[in-house]
Amino acid sequence: MHSIRTEALIPASPEQVWAVLADFARYSEWNPLNLEARGEARLGARVAMVFRNLAGAPGGVIRQTVRIVAAEPGRELAWAGNVPLIFKGRHSFLLTLEHAATRLVHTEVLSGLLPATWSAERIARDFTPAYEAVNTALAARVASRG
Repeated sequence: MHSIRTEALIPASPEQVWAVLADFARYSEWNPLNLEARGEARLGARVAMVFRNLAGAPGGVIRQTVRIVAAEPGRELAWAGNVPLIFKGRHSFLLTLEHAATRLVHTEVLSGLLPATWSAERIARDFTPAYEAVNTALAARVASRG
């Protein structure tokens, strides 16, 4: 099992950050990792997503329908996806008010046969920078919405 954890401080309220995260229809406009998402940010909803394939050939994508496992406006958005035995992941955005800003904790827990073949060094090299890029793009998107 591997865990990826990144953090960012976004100068906006948790509700403003949530509004961007929950707007799946606009992911293609700003999200460098989750390239497309179709569905609702509602607990139990199924959302069709297209992810950049961080473990495969450059430019490749993965198409998967995930299930929303946490949807608390202004607090947390998370989804889970799995391919039996091969891959299981829980991707989460946790939002907390910190002074006049939002502390974003962006994580994913990965398990299964495929992630078992990845080293901690590979996760740090290939995955963590992509999650940090999402954090940066999210902050820019929130700022552009005012």
